[in-house]
Amino acid sequence: MIMASICTMAWVYGSVQGVGFRYSTQREALQLGVTGYARNLDDGGVEVLVCGEAEQVEKLIAWLKAGGPRSARVDRVLTEPHQPTRSWDKFAILY
Repeated sequence: MIMASICTMAWVYGSVQGVGFRYSTQREALQLGVTGYARNLDDGGVEVLVCGEAEQVEKLIAWLKAGGPRSARVDRVLTEPHQPTRSWDKFAILY
């Protein structure tokens, strides 16, 4: 059975910049086999695009909502389905 591929955009807020959040998210994403990116936002949050099998995408979103890496403090995570304008072949850290 072929699993459906989905993309979800997440915006993570709290103490999530300068604490290795993007790198930890990338490591978690690679373990789950999902693609996309993580990048810091001007408002202090981190934007995360996750694409892959629905179950794996949900696992990464759950990890974000659970607080991400121990070095971070996540106050809230907003998510919405996303139709990317390009495909991602890996999980990148954008600057």
